[in-house]
Amino acid sequence: MSKKGLTYENAMAEIEMIVEGIENNQFSIDELSEKVKRISELVLFCKEKLRQTEEQVNKIINEIKE
Repeated sequence: MSKKGLTYENAMAEIEMIVEGIENNQFSIDELSEKVKRISELVLFCKEKLRQTEEQVNKIINEIKE
């Protein structure tokens, strides 16, 4: 899935799917490094999404207080 169409929920679902696959030894050694790299990308995406959401919520709260 491209980053443009990626949502937080989709990223979390993909992370969970990959982790489950790792726990169940579903990936070869060759695939494992790519899966771990993908998890890293998805975690960074989720962290950024959470940061942006926090900024937006704080902005709205500050506007309400004024």
